[in-house]
Order: sequence, then structure tokens, then C-alpha cells
Amino acid sequence: MAAQRNTAGVCELRSLENLLDTSTVELGAINEVWSGLYISNVAMAQNKSALKKLGITHILNAAHSKQGSIGDQSYYGSEFVYYGIPAEDSAKFHLSVYFRPAADFIHKALKKKNGKVLVHCIMGVSRSASLVLAYLMLRQRLTLRAAVQQLVQRRPIYPNRNFLRLLLELDSQLQRKRMLCPIL
Repeated sequence: MAAQRNTAGVCELRSLENLLDTSTVELGAINEVWSGLYISNVAMAQNKSALKKLGITHILNAAHSKQGSIGDQSYYGSEFVYYGIPAEDSAKFHLSVYFRPAADFIHKALKKKNGKVLVHCIMGVSRSASLVLAYLMLRQRLTLRAAVQQLVQRRPIYPNRNFLRLLLELDSQLQRKRMLCPIL
């Protein structure tokens, strides 16, 4: 039974990786991936004047305190609301503990009048994309597959395999929960 689950998990993982490979969009500094929700690299996140021109109001840094990243709210002052997550893009980092807090931050920001959120890490393809996928699953009720399809149309993303496994677990949990109580 465990071998069957493991085989199914590997197949799901490969299927997601194949879906990630379907993106035909060029990797830019920043892309709007959902209404008012942007993913970028760290260089764009450091360009306060460009962020102001885009109307960004909130910044979620998925590489908080990492080399090349911006460390805290003091960099942004009162111009932006900042939330930092000290995530590592590694095979052992448990990003899932940040799925709900990040989704809540994004959701609250987008509910504000003229709220726009930038989610970034260093490259804008793994940590930040994983947190945006979690948001779409938790707050927009998309399946993981639908969330990935949504993002790859707007930005090439490639969460590491560890993050994909954690997102698959979240997807399974949400599917079971929705089967038990469809109106949630």
C-alpha cells in the first residue's frame, strides 16, 4: 500500500513538473499573476520607485534575511506594508508552516481599496511562487493543478520538488476537507 502511494506521489510530482514546463512566457523582473498580485525577483523588489508606479501597497518577501535580499520593514519605511518569511529554497525547508500566514497576508492586502501585493524571493520562481500557489489554493479555492495552470500562463515558475510535495499535501488536505464540507 505504501509503495502504491509513493508511486502515485511520484507520478503526481512528474505531472506537475510537466505542467510547469508548459510556460511560454519570458521570465521578467515582475509579472502580475492574479488581479493585484505580482511575483518578482529581488532586484525589482528593491526598486521602490518602480513599485510605487505599479501601485504596490504590500510586499511579502519569501527570502527574508537572505543574501541579496532586503531584510525588514525599515528598508520600505511606511510606503509599503512588509511581511518577511525567512524561507530557504532547499529540499528540507518546511515552507508549509508559512502557507496560511502568507495567504492571509495576501488576502487581507488584496481586500483593501487599491491593494496590490508583490511576492518575491531571489529569482521569483520557487519560494514566492509556492506561496502564491498556496494563496490561490487556500483563499481562491483552486486546486493545485488549476493554480499552477493560472501562474504558468503569466510567469514561468518552478517550485523545488520539496515545495511541490508540500503543495500536493495541502491540495490533498483541502480536497478531503471540501468533500466533507463542500461549502467551505
